[in-house]
Amino acid sequence: GALASALLYREFKPRGGSTPLVRFLLGMFSMIGALVFLGCPWRLYLRLSAGDWNAAVGFVGLATGIAAGILFLKIGYSLGRARPAPFAAGWIAAFVVVCLLLLLAVAPEFGRDDAGKPGPPVFFSAKGPGSQHAPIMAAIGLALVIGFLLHRSHFCTVGALRDLLLLGDFHLFGGIVALVVAAFVTNAAFGFFKAGFEGQPIAHTDGIWNFAGMALSGLAFTLAGACPGRQLVLSGTGDCDAFVFVLGMGTGAAFAHNLNLVSSVKGPSVFGPTAVIVGLVVCVIIGLTMREKKEA
Repeated sequence: GALASALLYREFKPRGGSTPLVRFLLGMFSMIGALVFLGCPWRLYLRLSAGDWNAAVGFVGLATGIAAGILFLKIGYSLGRARPAPFAAGWIAAFVVVCLLLLLAVAPEFGRDDAGKPGPPVFFSAKGPGSQHAPIMAAIGLALVIGFLLHRSHFCTVGALRDLLLLGDFHLFGGIVALVVAAFVTNAAFGFFKAGFEGQPIAHTDGIWNFAGMALSGLAFTLAGACPGRQLVLSGTGDCDAFVFVLGMGTGAAFAHNLNLVSSVKGPSVFGPTAVIVGLVVCVIIGLTMREKKEA
């Protein structure tokens, strides 16, 4: 959707080369923090609209992480400037996501085990939230529209708070208010609103790590320049650096799920808090040491 909008409005500009390895690390740690909290900024606002007060704790953490990122910006933090890239490079993100869509649709099997279960590379959840999704064609149609609108509006859940705290600009923050209000009305209309801390769907009540997980995500997103939704949109416009961040998020999700870093409804996992602390330390080091060198 973002690609179509960028092409239509002549804003498709392949570019990249702005410290990609650092962006990859930021993407990894942003996802690890989100999985300790159990939600990205978008899900945080949706949880809040349904009465999950654990999300309010996460929101404070997100705002704290963004505020810390703003402090680094004020002392000169920068990952450098992106440079024009070959035209074909701008299409890599679209090519990869189309390949992922084909994997979903075809679901190739590399053999079966003794129990008759299909082998990798594609696995499908049999239960839990991973097994629940909208019809594929409906999801594609809505995503195309949303991607188009996100590109035209420049909406960013992290940029909204950054602009509010840094510049006192409420423009993008109005989008967050609209999102929460619309989701609240929907939840109330369908009987999904349930205020409280206990018994919330796919959430835990450990306030410390709800706060810290989102603080890590907020800091990583701010240092990278945008929230996950905005990074996806930028990827569609030819921004190779944004897509490196997206690849980092995917890798962080893989690490988190395979190394027992993801929280559950019972609380943080054994190693999740340690990963958050490591992520915060790494992000602080990045914030303190990354400076754009002035050209002579």
